Amino acid sequence: MTRRQKRFGTARAALTLLTALSALAGAALVGAAPAGAAQGTPVAPGVSYDEFDIAAAKGTAHAHVLTVDLRNPRVRLDLLHPGAVAARATISEQATAQGAVAGVNGDFFNISEAQHPGVQATGASVGPAVARGTALKGAVPNGQRFGPALPPGTSTEDVFGLGVDRRARLDGLSLDGSIRTQEGRLPLRGLNQYALPVGSIGAFTAKWGSVSRVRATCGTDTDRAAPCSTDTYEVTVRRGRVASTADTPGSGPIAPDTTVLVGREAGAQQLRKFFAGERVTVRHRLVASDSRVPFRFALGGYPVLDDGQPLPGLDNRTSAVRTAVGIADNGRRLLLLALDGAPEYRTGLTIAEVASVMRELGSADAFSLDGGGSSTLVARAPGAGTVSVLNHPSDGVERPVPNGIGVFSAG
Repeated sequence: MTRRQKRFGTARAALTLLTALSALAGAALVGAAPAGAAQGTPVAPGVSYDEFDIAAAKGTAHAHVLTVDLRNPRVRLDLLHPGAVAARATISEQATAQGAVAGVNGDFFNISEAQHPGVQATGASVGPAVARGTALKGAVPNGQRFGPALPPGTSTEDVFGLGVDRRARLDGLSLDGSIRTQEGRLPLRGLNQYALPVGSIGAFTAKWGSVSRVRATCGTDTDRAAPCSTDTYEVTVRRGRVASTADTPGSGPIAPDTTVLVGREAGAQQLRKFFAGERVTVRHRLVASDSRVPFRFALGGYPVLDDGQPLPGLDNRTSAVRTAVGIADNGRRLLLLALDGAPEYRTGLTIAEVASVMRELGSADAFSLDGGGSSTLVARAPGAGTVSVLNHPSDGVERPVPNGIGVFSAG
């Protein structure tokens, strides 16, 4: 047994059960059994909650864990989101609005634009997103992401999600899209993304929201801080025909029957050939790399545990407050973890430690989500009409975020 295994084994043996969920919100922190070791405090049929201390390398961390039994027919998962890709709201607001009984925050996102003065931060997430079986957005280029460095071999296309077979899984989701005119076919390289690959064309739909699309033409595939492109063009396609064009990306809501095409560099040059009234067909879908089972919902982050083994090259130096999701029992049990951001626990865990903790809790696969001030775990107390925040967000208040994992129960 390694020193790390001994450390977590000792912490795990000392855990005690919770009292009642209804007394937890805002209360003093107490110990509890890990999700894989006991029933915990019931939240809803098939959903339970635990909390416990972890003796980590840089101090004690405190974990809040939801265990979700996907074998229970009353339980389902879906994407929490505020109704538009380029929008943010707190997880408690999103969960309450959608009727979730519990949830955690999700993907990393375009949180600021200090490197591009005058450009509006979109608040949009980094990776792909699927809600209720519908693709909301594709992944930005690796060099355009926000968050810690990706582990070797991973990319912004990596997702955690739930298939229509009710099994949770990790996979990759790539965009397969095209733009067809009488002159031929052009590749579509973006869908409701805050950053487009250099030289490409991306599509923006009603799901994007009303935020400016200028950010999509800033930075490069390898440098998020690179200047915005000076060679851009935008084409508005309404009911399958070109309705208008512009030299720079615009803003404002997009109608359900409308797609806005944004091009940069070579993509802009291609779009300048379009003319008013021209017939244009835009098609797009997200394609899974491994599984042939369609996703009911999916969101981005990055894997840290694969088939019980930590990914090579995980960071073992930088400790922080973290959020993660683990998959157990062949995709039929889910572990949602958010660390506490109270001052006495704020040192948190390294990503390597997150992988070890998720494995200790029984996960075969695990996925890291946004952390720091974003880390939030919510659940509904018995008899309550809204969820409560059960961890202490490190900012002192909930941070508005673009999406999260929502747990829903019919009973």
